[in-house]
Amino acid sequence: MTTATPTTEVTPERLAAAKKAVISSSIGAALEWFDIIVYASFAVVITANFFPEAGAYGLILTFATFATTYLIRPLGGMILGSYADRKGRKNALTITLLLMMVGTLLMAIAPTYAMVGVWGGVIILLSRLIQGFSAGGEFGTATTFLIETAPHKKMFYASWQIAAQGASMLLASGFGFALNTWLSEEDLYAWGWRVPFFVGLLIGPVGLYIRARLSEPDELGTTERRKSPLGTLFREHWGRLLAGSAVIGVATISVYMILYMPTFAVTNLDIPPAAAYLGGVVAGTITVFLSPYVGHLADRFGPARIMTYAAVAALVLAWPIFQLIVSLRSVVALVVAIALLGVIMAFYFAPLPGLLSSMFPADIRGSGLSVTYNVGVTLLGGIAPLVLTWLLQATGSLNAPSLYYMAIAVLSLVGLYFVRKRYAQR
Repeated sequence: MTTATPTTEVTPERLAAAKKAVISSSIGAALEWFDIIVYASFAVVITANFFPEAGAYGLILTFATFATTYLIRPLGGMILGSYADRKGRKNALTITLLLMMVGTLLMAIAPTYAMVGVWGGVIILLSRLIQGFSAGGEFGTATTFLIETAPHKKMFYASWQIAAQGASMLLASGFGFALNTWLSEEDLYAWGWRVPFFVGLLIGPVGLYIRARLSEPDELGTTERRKSPLGTLFREHWGRLLAGSAVIGVATISVYMILYMPTFAVTNLDIPPAAAYLGGVVAGTITVFLSPYVGHLADRFGPARIMTYAAVAALVLAWPIFQLIVSLRSVVALVVAIALLGVIMAFYFAPLPGLLSSMFPADIRGSGLSVTYNVGVTLLGGIAPLVLTWLLQATGSLNAPSLYYMAIAVLSLVGLYFVRKRYAQR
Protein backbone atom coordinates (compact mmCIF):
# COMPACT_ATOMS: atom_id res chain seq x y z
CA MET A 1 0.00 0.00 0.00
CA THR A 2 1.30 3.45 -0.89
CA THR A 3 1.09 6.29 1.61
CA ALA A 4 1.82 9.12 -0.81
CA THR A 5 0.74 12.64 0.03
CA PRO A 6 -2.36 13.38 -2.07
CA THR A 7 -2.27 15.96 -4.83
CA THR A 8 -4.28 19.05 -3.87
CA GLU A 9 -5.93 21.76 -5.91
CA VAL A 10 -3.40 23.86 -7.80
CA THR A 11 -4.03 27.54 -7.05
CA PRO A 12 -1.80 30.63 -7.29
CA GLU A 13 -1.63 30.72 -3.48
CA ARG A 14 -0.51 27.10 -3.25
CA LEU A 15 2.07 27.58 -6.00
CA ALA A 16 3.47 30.61 -4.16
CA ALA A 17 3.64 28.59 -0.93
CA ALA A 18 5.40 25.76 -2.76
CA LYS A 19 8.02 28.14 -4.17
CA LYS A 20 8.66 29.56 -0.71
CA ALA A 21 8.99 26.01 0.62
CA VAL A 22 11.56 25.22 -2.08
CA ILE A 23 13.65 28.24 -1.13
CA SER A 24 13.38 27.55 2.60
CA SER A 25 14.30 23.87 2.37
CA SER A 26 17.04 24.52 -0.16
CA ILE A 27 18.76 27.04 2.10
CA GLY A 28 18.97 24.51 4.92
CA ALA A 29 20.27 21.81 2.58
CA ALA A 30 22.78 24.25 1.11
CA LEU A 31 24.25 25.22 4.49
CA GLU A 32 24.35 21.61 5.72
CA TRP A 33 26.12 20.30 2.64
CA PHE A 34 28.39 23.29 2.15
CA ASP A 35 29.82 22.74 5.62
CA ILE A 36 30.20 18.99 5.06
CA ILE A 37 31.77 19.36 1.63
CA VAL A 38 34.24 22.03 2.72
CA TYR A 39 35.40 19.87 5.62
CA ALA A 40 35.88 16.81 3.40
CA SER A 41 37.52 18.83 0.62
CA PHE A 42 40.07 20.44 2.97
CA ALA A 43 40.81 17.21 4.82
CA VAL A 44 44.54 17.37 4.07
CA VAL A 45 44.77 20.96 5.38
CA ILE A 46 42.68 20.18 8.46
CA THR A 47 44.94 17.21 9.21
CA ALA A 48 48.04 19.41 9.13
CA ASN A 49 46.42 21.99 11.42
CA PHE A 50 44.73 19.77 13.99
CA PHE A 51 46.45 16.36 13.92
CA PRO A 52 50.08 17.08 12.97
CA GLU A 53 51.52 14.67 15.55
CA ALA A 54 49.54 11.68 14.27
CA GLY A 55 51.82 11.06 11.31
CA ALA A 56 50.41 8.60 8.78
CA TYR A 57 47.26 8.26 10.90
CA GLY A 58 46.44 11.98 10.80
CA LEU A 59 44.18 11.72 7.76
CA ILE A 60 42.36 8.78 9.32
CA LEU A 61 41.80 10.88 12.47
CA THR A 62 40.42 13.72 10.34
CA PHE A 63 37.95 11.39 8.64
CA ALA A 64 37.16 9.67 11.94
CA THR A 65 36.15 13.08 13.30
CA PHE A 66 34.11 13.53 10.12
CA ALA A 67 32.47 10.13 10.70
CA THR A 68 31.36 11.05 14.23
CA THR A 69 29.09 13.62 12.59
CA TYR A 70 27.18 10.70 11.16
CA LEU A 71 27.17 8.58 14.26
CA ILE A 72 25.04 11.21 16.01
CA ARG A 73 22.79 11.90 13.01
CA PRO A 74 20.31 9.09 13.76
CA LEU A 75 19.86 10.53 17.28
CA GLY A 76 19.23 13.97 15.82
CA GLY A 77 16.82 12.44 13.32
CA MET A 78 14.84 10.69 16.05
CA ILE A 79 14.62 13.72 18.35
CA LEU A 80 14.09 16.44 15.74
CA GLY A 81 11.95 14.31 13.42
CA SER A 82 9.67 13.37 16.30
CA TYR A 83 9.53 17.03 17.35
CA ALA A 84 8.45 17.97 13.81
CA ASP A 85 5.59 15.44 13.97
CA ARG A 86 4.47 16.60 17.42
CA LYS A 87 5.09 20.37 17.34
CA GLY A 88 5.09 21.21 13.65
CA ARG A 89 7.52 21.33 10.72
CA LYS A 90 8.20 25.07 10.99
CA ASN A 91 9.44 24.95 14.60
CA ALA A 92 11.74 22.03 13.86
CA LEU A 93 13.17 23.74 10.78
CA THR A 94 14.10 26.80 12.84
CA ILE A 95 15.92 24.68 15.43
CA THR A 96 17.90 22.71 12.84
CA LEU A 97 19.13 25.85 11.10
CA LEU A 98 20.19 27.52 14.36
CA LEU A 99 22.19 24.45 15.37
CA MET A 100 23.83 24.29 11.95
CA MET A 101 25.02 27.86 12.31
CA VAL A 102 26.53 27.11 15.73
CA GLY A 103 28.41 24.08 14.38
CA THR A 104 29.74 25.98 11.38
CA LEU A 105 30.85 28.92 13.54
CA LEU A 106 32.79 26.63 15.89
CA MET A 107 34.59 25.12 12.90
CA ALA A 108 35.42 28.55 11.48
CA ILE A 109 37.01 29.86 14.71
CA ALA A 110 38.52 26.63 16.07
CA PRO A 111 42.10 27.14 17.38
CA THR A 112 44.68 24.83 15.83
CA TYR A 113 47.01 22.30 17.46
CA ALA A 114 49.78 24.90 17.43
CA MET A 115 47.58 27.20 19.53
CA VAL A 116 45.95 24.90 22.10
CA GLY A 117 47.29 21.40 21.45
CA VAL A 118 44.83 18.52 21.36
CA TRP A 119 41.98 20.81 22.44
CA GLY A 120 41.81 22.07 18.87
CA GLY A 121 40.79 18.58 17.76
CA VAL A 122 38.25 18.40 20.58
CA ILE A 123 36.65 21.66 19.43
CA ILE A 124 36.25 20.54 15.82
CA LEU A 125 34.84 17.24 17.13
CA LEU A 126 32.24 19.26 19.08
CA SER A 127 31.43 21.31 15.99
CA ARG A 128 30.96 18.10 13.96
CA LEU A 129 28.66 16.63 16.62
CA ILE A 130 26.45 19.73 16.68
CA GLN A 131 26.39 19.82 12.89
CA GLY A 132 25.53 16.13 12.72
CA PHE A 133 22.72 16.39 15.28
CA SER A 134 21.10 19.28 13.41
CA ALA A 135 21.59 17.66 10.00
CA GLY A 136 19.87 14.60 11.39
CA GLY A 137 16.60 16.50 11.53
CA GLU A 138 17.07 18.84 8.57
CA PHE A 139 16.59 16.56 5.57
CA GLY A 140 13.56 14.69 6.89
CA THR A 141 11.78 17.77 8.21
CA ALA A 142 12.54 19.97 5.20
CA THR A 143 11.55 17.27 2.72
CA THR A 144 8.34 16.55 4.62
CA PHE A 145 7.45 20.24 4.66
CA LEU A 146 8.23 20.56 0.97
CA ILE A 147 6.20 17.50 -0.09
CA GLU A 148 3.20 18.46 2.03
CA THR A 149 3.22 22.03 0.73
CA ALA A 150 3.58 21.20 -3.00
CA PRO A 151 0.14 20.98 -4.66
CA HIS A 152 1.39 18.79 -7.55
CA LYS A 153 4.59 17.54 -9.22
CA LYS A 154 5.84 16.45 -5.83
CA MET A 155 8.90 14.62 -7.15
CA PHE A 156 9.94 17.74 -9.05
CA TYR A 157 9.59 20.00 -6.02
CA ALA A 158 11.40 17.53 -3.76
CA SER A 159 14.27 17.25 -6.25
CA TRP A 160 15.27 20.84 -5.47
CA GLN A 161 16.63 19.53 -2.16
CA ILE A 162 19.23 17.68 -4.23
CA ALA A 163 19.81 20.59 -6.59
CA ALA A 164 20.68 22.68 -3.52
CA GLN A 165 23.22 20.07 -2.48
CA GLY A 166 24.70 20.27 -5.98
CA ALA A 167 24.95 24.04 -5.62
CA SER A 168 26.82 23.54 -2.34
CA MET A 169 29.17 21.06 -4.00
CA LEU A 170 29.79 23.53 -6.82
CA LEU A 171 30.42 26.45 -4.45
CA ALA A 172 32.58 24.49 -2.00
CA SER A 173 34.69 22.96 -4.79
CA GLY A 174 34.99 26.39 -6.36
CA PHE A 175 36.38 27.70 -3.08
CA GLY A 176 38.82 24.81 -2.98
CA PHE A 177 40.02 25.53 -6.50
CA ALA A 178 40.27 29.30 -5.96
CA LEU A 179 42.04 29.14 -2.61
CA ASN A 180 44.53 26.53 -3.82
CA THR A 181 45.19 28.60 -6.95
CA TRP A 182 45.37 32.12 -5.56
CA LEU A 183 46.84 31.63 -2.08
CA SER A 184 50.28 30.51 -1.17
CA GLU A 185 50.49 27.20 0.66
CA GLU A 186 51.46 29.08 3.82
CA ASP A 187 48.41 31.35 3.69
CA LEU A 188 46.08 28.49 2.79
CA TYR A 189 47.17 26.45 5.81
CA ALA A 190 47.32 29.49 8.11
CA TRP A 191 43.91 31.09 7.47
CA GLY A 192 42.62 30.44 3.94
CA TRP A 193 40.84 27.19 4.85
CA ARG A 194 38.62 29.12 7.30
CA VAL A 195 37.18 31.44 4.64
CA PRO A 196 34.57 29.00 3.24
CA PHE A 197 33.17 28.30 6.71
CA PHE A 198 32.68 32.02 7.38
CA VAL A 199 31.05 32.42 3.97
CA GLY A 200 28.73 29.49 4.73
CA LEU A 201 27.55 31.27 7.86
CA LEU A 202 26.08 34.04 5.71
CA ILE A 203 23.41 31.59 4.47
CA GLY A 204 21.98 31.09 7.95
CA PRO A 205 20.35 34.47 8.70
CA VAL A 206 18.63 34.47 5.30
CA GLY A 207 17.22 31.03 6.00
CA LEU A 208 15.99 32.02 9.46
CA TYR A 209 14.23 35.08 8.02
CA ILE A 210 12.41 32.99 5.43
CA ARG A 211 11.54 30.14 7.78
CA ALA A 212 10.05 32.54 10.32
CA ARG A 213 7.43 33.46 7.71
CA LEU A 214 6.38 29.95 6.75
CA SER A 215 2.96 28.42 7.45
CA GLU A 216 2.39 24.80 8.44
CA PRO A 217 1.22 22.54 5.57
CA ASP A 218 -2.55 21.95 5.40
CA GLU A 219 -2.07 18.19 5.55
CA LEU A 220 -0.38 18.38 8.95
CA GLY A 221 -3.22 20.54 10.26
CA THR A 222 -5.80 17.88 9.34
CA THR A 223 -3.76 14.98 10.73
CA GLU A 224 -4.10 13.81 14.32
CA ARG A 225 -0.70 14.19 15.95
CA ARG A 226 0.63 11.20 17.83
CA LYS A 227 2.15 11.45 21.29
CA SER A 228 4.92 9.03 20.29
CA PRO A 229 5.53 9.05 16.53
CA LEU A 230 8.84 7.25 17.08
CA GLY A 231 7.09 4.42 18.91
CA THR A 232 4.62 4.05 16.05
CA LEU A 233 7.45 4.07 13.53
CA PHE A 234 9.40 1.29 15.22
CA ARG A 235 6.33 -0.81 16.07
CA GLU A 236 4.41 -0.60 12.81
CA HIS A 237 6.77 0.54 10.07
CA TRP A 238 10.16 -1.04 10.76
CA GLY A 239 10.07 -2.79 7.36
CA ARG A 240 9.76 0.55 5.58
CA LEU A 241 12.59 1.92 7.70
CA LEU A 242 14.94 -0.92 6.76
CA ALA A 243 14.05 -0.91 3.06
CA GLY A 244 14.30 2.89 2.88
CA SER A 245 17.69 2.90 4.61
CA ALA A 246 19.05 0.39 2.08
CA VAL A 247 17.67 2.44 -0.80
CA ILE A 248 19.67 5.47 0.31
CA GLY A 249 22.97 3.68 -0.38
CA VAL A 250 23.82 4.71 -3.95
CA ALA A 251 22.77 8.31 -3.28
CA THR A 252 24.98 8.80 -0.26
CA ILE A 253 27.99 6.79 -1.47
CA SER A 254 28.00 8.74 -4.75
CA VAL A 255 28.15 12.02 -2.85
CA TYR A 256 30.96 10.93 -0.58
CA MET A 257 32.89 9.26 -3.36
CA ILE A 258 32.90 12.63 -5.15
CA LEU A 259 33.92 14.41 -1.94
CA TYR A 260 36.71 11.90 -1.36
CA MET A 261 38.19 12.36 -4.83
CA PRO A 262 40.31 15.49 -4.08
CA THR A 263 41.97 13.72 -1.15
CA PHE A 264 42.39 10.53 -3.18
CA ALA A 265 43.88 12.38 -6.15
CA VAL A 266 46.29 14.47 -4.09
CA THR A 267 47.56 11.70 -1.81
CA ASN A 268 47.67 8.80 -4.27
CA LEU A 269 47.87 10.12 -7.83
CA ASP A 270 50.10 13.19 -7.42
CA ILE A 271 47.48 15.44 -9.01
CA PRO A 272 47.77 19.12 -7.98
CA PRO A 273 45.24 20.08 -5.26
CA ALA A 274 43.72 22.93 -7.29
CA ALA A 275 43.08 20.67 -10.27
CA ALA A 276 41.48 17.99 -8.10
CA TYR A 277 38.68 20.39 -7.12
CA LEU A 278 37.65 20.90 -10.76
CA GLY A 279 35.83 17.58 -10.66
CA GLY A 280 33.67 18.77 -7.78
CA VAL A 281 32.80 21.91 -9.73
CA VAL A 282 31.71 19.76 -12.68
CA ALA A 283 29.72 17.31 -10.52
CA GLY A 284 28.03 20.17 -8.66
CA THR A 285 27.04 21.85 -11.92
CA ILE A 286 25.61 18.60 -13.28
CA THR A 287 23.58 18.05 -10.11
CA VAL A 288 22.18 21.58 -10.05
CA PHE A 289 20.84 21.45 -13.58
CA LEU A 290 20.03 17.75 -13.94
CA SER A 291 18.18 17.14 -10.65
CA PRO A 292 14.98 19.12 -11.47
CA TYR A 293 14.80 17.40 -14.87
CA VAL A 294 15.11 13.99 -13.19
CA GLY A 295 12.39 15.10 -10.77
CA HIS A 296 10.09 15.69 -13.77
CA LEU A 297 10.91 12.21 -15.05
CA ALA A 298 10.15 10.72 -11.62
CA ASP A 299 6.69 12.35 -11.61
CA ARG A 300 6.03 10.78 -15.01
CA PHE A 301 7.59 7.31 -14.74
CA GLY A 302 7.97 6.76 -11.00
CA PRO A 303 11.00 7.40 -8.76
CA ALA A 304 11.80 3.77 -7.96
CA ARG A 305 12.07 2.81 -11.62
CA ILE A 306 14.51 5.61 -12.43
CA MET A 307 16.57 4.90 -9.31
CA THR A 308 16.83 1.22 -10.26
CA TYR A 309 18.38 2.08 -13.63
CA ALA A 310 20.80 4.47 -11.91
CA ALA A 311 21.82 1.82 -9.35
CA VAL A 312 22.55 -0.67 -12.14
CA ALA A 313 24.71 1.98 -13.84
CA ALA A 314 26.61 2.50 -10.58
CA LEU A 315 27.25 -1.23 -10.27
CA VAL A 316 28.44 -1.59 -13.88
CA LEU A 317 30.54 1.58 -14.10
CA ALA A 318 32.26 1.62 -10.69
CA TRP A 319 35.31 -0.44 -11.68
CA PRO A 320 35.85 1.24 -15.10
CA ILE A 321 35.61 4.71 -13.50
CA PHE A 322 38.41 3.98 -11.04
CA GLN A 323 40.45 2.12 -13.63
CA LEU A 324 40.31 5.24 -15.81
CA ILE A 325 41.65 7.45 -13.02
CA VAL A 326 44.34 5.05 -11.84
CA SER A 327 45.57 4.24 -15.35
CA LEU A 328 45.77 7.76 -16.78
CA ARG A 329 46.47 9.76 -13.58
CA SER A 330 45.55 13.00 -15.29
CA VAL A 331 43.31 15.96 -14.50
CA VAL A 332 41.12 15.19 -17.52
CA ALA A 333 40.57 11.59 -16.41
CA LEU A 334 39.71 12.72 -12.88
CA VAL A 335 37.19 15.30 -14.09
CA VAL A 336 35.54 12.81 -16.46
CA ALA A 337 35.30 10.20 -13.70
CA ILE A 338 33.74 12.64 -11.23
CA ALA A 339 31.35 13.89 -13.92
CA LEU A 340 30.12 10.31 -14.45
CA LEU A 341 29.62 9.94 -10.70
CA GLY A 342 27.72 13.24 -10.76
CA VAL A 343 25.32 11.97 -13.42
CA ILE A 344 24.70 8.74 -11.50
CA MET A 345 24.16 10.76 -8.31
CA ALA A 346 21.64 13.10 -9.93
CA PHE A 347 19.57 10.32 -11.48
CA TYR A 348 19.54 8.32 -8.26
CA PHE A 349 19.39 11.06 -5.63
CA ALA A 350 16.89 13.49 -7.19
CA PRO A 351 13.88 11.09 -6.96
CA LEU A 352 14.88 9.84 -3.48
CA PRO A 353 13.23 12.53 -1.27
CA GLY A 354 9.90 12.09 -3.03
CA LEU A 355 10.12 8.30 -2.86
CA LEU A 356 10.82 8.27 0.88
CA SER A 357 8.00 10.76 1.53
CA SER A 358 5.56 8.48 -0.27
CA MET A 359 6.44 5.57 2.02
CA PHE A 360 5.28 7.08 5.33
CA PRO A 361 1.88 8.46 6.49
CA ALA A 362 1.69 12.12 7.49
CA ASP A 363 1.44 11.53 11.24
CA ILE A 364 4.93 9.96 11.38
CA ARG A 365 6.44 11.30 8.16
CA GLY A 366 8.94 13.61 9.87
CA SER A 367 10.18 10.79 12.09
CA GLY A 368 10.09 8.22 9.29
CA LEU A 369 12.11 10.29 6.83
CA SER A 370 14.58 11.56 9.42
CA VAL A 371 15.38 8.15 10.93
CA THR A 372 15.41 6.29 7.61
CA TYR A 373 17.59 8.83 5.86
CA ASN A 374 20.11 9.17 8.66
CA VAL A 375 20.48 5.46 9.34
CA GLY A 376 21.19 4.96 5.63
CA VAL A 377 23.55 7.93 5.35
CA THR A 378 25.45 6.98 8.51
CA LEU A 379 25.95 3.30 7.70
CA LEU A 380 26.44 3.58 3.95
CA GLY A 381 27.88 7.04 3.28
CA GLY A 382 29.10 9.03 6.27
CA ILE A 383 31.78 6.52 7.21
CA ALA A 384 32.82 6.07 3.55
CA PRO A 385 35.87 8.41 3.61
CA LEU A 386 37.17 6.60 6.70
CA VAL A 387 36.50 3.17 5.18
CA LEU A 388 38.02 4.14 1.84
CA THR A 389 41.17 5.53 3.49
CA TRP A 390 41.50 2.31 5.50
CA LEU A 391 40.86 0.11 2.44
CA LEU A 392 43.59 1.83 0.48
CA GLN A 393 46.09 1.37 3.29
CA ALA A 394 45.05 -2.23 4.02
CA THR A 395 44.94 -3.53 0.44
CA GLY A 396 47.44 -1.30 -1.31
CA SER A 397 45.10 -1.31 -4.34
CA LEU A 398 44.01 2.01 -5.78
CA ASN A 399 40.92 0.30 -7.22
CA ALA A 400 39.67 -0.75 -3.77
CA PRO A 401 37.13 2.14 -3.49
CA SER A 402 35.25 0.82 -6.53
CA LEU A 403 34.54 -2.48 -4.74
CA TYR A 404 32.94 -0.62 -1.84
CA TYR A 405 30.85 1.40 -4.31
CA MET A 406 29.69 -1.80 -6.05
CA ALA A 407 28.74 -3.45 -2.76
CA ILE A 408 26.57 -0.46 -1.79
CA ALA A 409 24.92 -0.53 -5.23
CA VAL A 410 23.91 -4.17 -4.73
CA LEU A 411 22.42 -3.35 -1.32
CA SER A 412 20.43 -0.46 -2.79
CA LEU A 413 19.06 -2.68 -5.56
CA VAL A 414 17.83 -5.12 -2.91
CA GLY A 415 16.16 -2.24 -1.05
CA LEU A 416 14.53 -0.97 -4.23
CA TYR A 417 13.15 -4.43 -4.95
CA PHE A 418 11.34 -4.48 -1.61
CA VAL A 419 10.19 -0.87 -1.98
CA ARG A 420 8.62 -1.68 -5.36
CA LYS A 421 7.21 -5.12 -4.62
CA ARG A 422 6.19 -4.90 -0.98
CA TYR A 423 5.38 -1.21 -0.58
CA ALA A 424 3.93 -0.60 -4.05
CA GLN A 425 6.20 2.31 -4.97
CA ARG A 426 6.57 2.66 -8.70
